[in-house]
Amino acid sequence: MKKQLSIPVLVCLFLLLNALPAFAQSKVKVACVGNSITEGSGLQKTYPQVLQELLGEQYEVRNYGMGGRTLLKKGDYPFWNETKYEEVLAWNPDIVIIKLGTNDTKPQNWQYKDEFVKDYVKFVKSFKKLPSDPQVYIAYPVPVFEDKFGISKAVMDNEVLPAIKKIARKTKVNTIDLYKPFLGKADLTYDGIHPNDEGAALLAQEVYKALQATKAISTK
Repeated sequence: MKKQLSIPVLVCLFLLLNALPAFAQSKVKVACVGNSITEGSGLQKTYPQVLQELLGEQYEVRNYGMGGRTLLKKGDYPFWNETKYEEVLAWNPDIVIIKLGTNDTKPQNWQYKDEFVKDYVKFVKSFKKLPSDPQVYIAYPVPVFEDKFGISKAVMDNEVLPAIKKIARKTKVNTIDLYKPFLGKADLTYDGIHPNDEGAALLAQEVYKALQATKAISTK
């Protein structure tokens, strides 16, 4: 005579079987926040897309880049005001990579430079307080090879980069150096500002290496 399973045991089995797909589908969520360099409009593969390939199926990478956006709240097009900002917070990511600052060098934006550090610290903290308790990274922007669109090489080199180092110390987050790997490699951009496909691949590789170095991702 076969023994019948008790109702509590059947309920437990039912719950377990229904939970298995959720466990199987759970992925580490990686949010790439930035401006047009992150957005990568017109490229065959953006840097977040290449990063997705490098990380593999256990990770889900989403591109939250928007052209022309600033970190400064008083900038001409603040990222703060965008729906994408609300979306990335709502997504509750596990890893956040912030690459902003290039558009902030424009004169109409950098007139508010005294608020750059304060605004950036608040931006980082808005992610750090999420329920997912994400690992947040801030990236040194790619070098400015040509003063164009109002973007200033002098402001980037002499003011924005030192400010980002200060922000990293204040917020106690890791940095990703996307500046030095591009030095002397203007050919990796298509206009002296924006990386081309080869440049986007280099961005992804540097981000991937940084995530590995800080053990934010599992090594294959």
